Amino acid sequence: MIIKPLSINLRQACGGFVLLLLLTTTVAIGQERTSANGGVKGRVRVDGNSSTPAGVVVIARQGEREITRVETNRKGEFTMQGLEPGVYGFTFRKPGLSIGRLENVEVRAGKTRALSDRLFLTIDDGSLAFIRGSVFDANGRVMPGARIELALVRPDGTDKKLDGRVSSESGLFVFRLPPDRARYRVTVKASGMQPATREVEIDGAARTNVALTLRPAAN
Repeated sequence: MIIKPLSINLRQACGGFVLLLLLTTTVAIGQERTSANGGVKGRVRVDGNSSTPAGVVVIARQGEREITRVETNRKGEFTMQGLEPGVYGFTFRKPGLSIGRLENVEVRAGKTRALSDRLFLTIDDGSLAFIRGSVFDANGRVMPGARIELALVRPDGTDKKLDGRVSSESGLFVFRLPPDRARYRVTVKASGMQPATREVEIDGAARTNVALTLRPAAN
């Protein structure tokens, strides 16, 4: 039996080694850069009712130059990573809320700094749309305690429930809404009464008044 010598492609072997070395070096550099950066985290609340709004845009900046941005989740929480060490300012924005600013926040390498858990924004009534309404019975008397539901009407005609209220002693209710153009459906219900519905178009920061009358349900 003749044993043939094993043929090795030296060029392929060296090429594979170099590629592996490059990949290892790239990963190591990426890990070093990641550990050299820092971050911040926090929770945004609305002053007066302590609710935690989703969709607040949190902007990191140095001076007035924007570095990056994230949005709060449904709990009002946010985390921002990948910030180079340094001093930052932060701006908080959402339609219907006042603009918040936090200055002179130092970010350190490899650390995620917890900002104050009491980042409060106030409601900016001037930038909101309002639906104000009154509920009456068939005789024109105000109806306290009626249930009012607010839904967003989608383009396909379906709706998504957003909020609910109970009419006051004067039969009144109010909803605060973003000023973006949209169609809403207001539905009023009460025991022994037929539901009443009204659709409302919103297009900008304005007040829309509606009156809904409840009539006895058919026997």
